[in-house]
Amino acid sequence: MTNLIETVTLASSPADLVQHDRVHTSLYTDANIFDAELEKIFYSTWVWVAHASEIPEAGSYKSTYIGKQPVIVVRDRKKQVHVLLNRCRHRGATVCEHKKGKTNSFVCPYHGWSYALDGSLRGVPHPESYGECLDKGEFPLVSLRVEEYNGMLFATFKDDIEPLVDFLGPARKWIDLFMKQGAGYGVKVSGEHRFRFPGNWKIQLENTTDAYHFPLVHKSFLSSVDEQTLELFDFVEGPGYVEDLGNGHSVMVMIPELVDLEADLDKPIPERFEELAGQLRAEGHEEQQVRRIVRAVGGSGFNLNLFPNVACSMAFFRVLQPISVNETEIHHAVITMDGGPAVANRYRLRLHEHFQGPMGFGTPDDSEAWERVQKGAQAGSDLWIMLNRGLPGEKPSEDGLVSDVSAETGMRAAYQQWKKMMSA
Repeated sequence: MTNLIETVTLASSPADLVQHDRVHTSLYTDANIFDAELEKIFYSTWVWVAHASEIPEAGSYKSTYIGKQPVIVVRDRKKQVHVLLNRCRHRGATVCEHKKGKTNSFVCPYHGWSYALDGSLRGVPHPESYGECLDKGEFPLVSLRVEEYNGMLFATFKDDIEPLVDFLGPARKWIDLFMKQGAGYGVKVSGEHRFRFPGNWKIQLENTTDAYHFPLVHKSFLSSVDEQTLELFDFVEGPGYVEDLGNGHSVMVMIPELVDLEADLDKPIPERFEELAGQLRAEGHEEQQVRRIVRAVGGSGFNLNLFPNVACSMAFFRVLQPISVNETEIHHAVITMDGGPAVANRYRLRLHEHFQGPMGFGTPDDSEAWERVQKGAQAGSDLWIMLNRGLPGEKPSEDGLVSDVSAETGMRAAYQQWKKMMSA
């Protein structure tokens, strides 16, 4: 029973619940902690809300959540992006129930108050009953601060927070590398798979930079691929690494040769992509572009975790939405080349379905593991979650701390940020 140490009561401070090599099990199970996380983390920092391709035109919108608060991400007539609380200023009804679409305005279905794309109140039915006591300028939809980096849109409830570029810090260069999957066409979100699992949101947050589980949990996936792909994914003892990038962000480099998708384009095309390369050549694409597209289709060789709610994971966006202390919703958004060759995008979709889809070989196995962690968390109030793998080899890097690819460096990074924000 070496994982047992002195009992920490639920009244303990966040600093007592997060140590350098472990976190207390109550972080998964305590509803009071969950409620505090919403306020001190999700409502107090930059939270990812959309990719710019999801709202491409004036009037395009997407409804989502920041923590448990419903919001609308919308592009106005001047192409400016707004993030608006999805709540009528009259009696509180949501003004948008569709997940995405295009509109000229948002109209409350309860009493008909209508709002422009920038959130301003345009009109109310039968205004004469208000006399002079309603100034429409005082009742717009609540607008949040929003900033964009390389197509990634973030919003925050805090007006005095640091600029987004400072919050992202060294993670920016990894976002730039990830976006090379557009192969010169740009990156486009082309649909998503949504599901819920009975577990705490931090269990999934940990998973994105956890290479240690891959050979065991994803054995079925590994049995479904060809020998060349199998060798590519045999990375636990390889030259990859995990790096703490600050502010809770981290990157797990699994396949170093695929970090920069525009490098080494003269290397042989993998056997599994030879048919795609032939089809691209038949369409008239020059050889250099064929190779660029083929490498992009396969995805980046790393997972980037952006605290607290989104990951740029090899070839898709993984977004987490906390529902309750023991339930989380996950969005797996596939990315394709915006305006790129249809045949290449089809390949990309099939690869996504193979691992991330509801009938895929990866996501169902991950979900089972996450559920088991939540079940196990009920087994004892004085137990701790161990996060000490890779500590002996961890060393300072240019951007933070780095250790081997199966290290729990990324999890330690996230929990140190959790402790900082929860202690504020």
